[in-house]
Amino acid sequence: MQFGMPSLIENKTLEDNAALCHSLGLKFIELNMNFPEYQIECLEDTDTLIAVADRKSIYYTVHLDENLNIADFNRLVTDAYLETIHRSIEAARKLICLRDRYGDRSQPLTLNMHMNHGIYITLPERKVQMYERDFDTYMKSFAAFRSLCEEWIGDSDIKIVIENTDGFWTYEKQAIEYLLESPMFGLTWDIGHSKAIQERDVPFIREHQDRLIHFHIHDGSEKPPRNHLALGDGEIDLADRLSLAESRNARCVLETKTIEALKQSVQWLQVNHVTGRENCEWNRGKDKRTQSGHVGPL
Repeated sequence: MQFGMPSLIENKTLEDNAALCHSLGLKFIELNMNFPEYQIECLEDTDTLIAVADRKSIYYTVHLDENLNIADFNRLVTDAYLETIHRSIEAARKLICLRDRYGDRSQPLTLNMHMNHGIYITLPERKVQMYERDFDTYMKSFAAFRSLCEEWIGDSDIKIVIENTDGFWTYEKQAIEYLLESPMFGLTWDIGHSKAIQERDVPFIREHQDRLIHFHIHDGSEKPPRNHLALGDGEIDLADRLSLAESRNARCVLETKTIEALKQSVQWLQVNHVTGRENCEWNRGKDKRTQSGHVGPL
């Protein structure tokens, strides 16, 4: 199993994130392009990214901007997002060497993306999603998007993985199924997001679980709806989710939002995670630490 961490807001620099990642025995950082320090110009500074990663023996995955909207009706907006994706793929191509050195070559390097719901119009009795209303236009954008990504990725070991958030709309499921017809795309299961919306996306995810490549692992609850909790602080059947991730040879981000919750999650895994533990970096010397009464970050 390959476990990593998200970009954390408490860490002001890449070096801070890399030091924490290494100290916890994690293998990679998911660089979040919503942060100013991981905008495309920074992602393209691959010499710096590689130098920092080499010092800590880690690698990177990428989380694309959550506002990404490749189906916006304004072509200027769409073109800007498409250019961002193109340039992100080019940067990722130069970062694969880190995956090869410190990760698992059987796992493609991933660019994680959200589906943008688009806007809705509120009528007296209902709300109308504009992408549902203009579904043909919406799907034409996804046809162009899929074709461009196939061209840009080519034979590189890179995949774009689509993450569930607050519930897929019907038109989004159709677009996702269209994307999944291409080998360049896969799925991310964010297990906390699905828990917080009472697992509404789980049937769709399970139906397509053969395309699961990436997981965001954090705990959550349904009532009240909460996610991004430290492992063990919620209601999710974590053993089941981790077992599926292992069976899919999927990479797992421990997607908490604070350093303390991340540390707690690593500790939970040290004690509770059985499947694949021989592949976990932190389990090297774990028996000695347990015998001495120490279970926690390295």
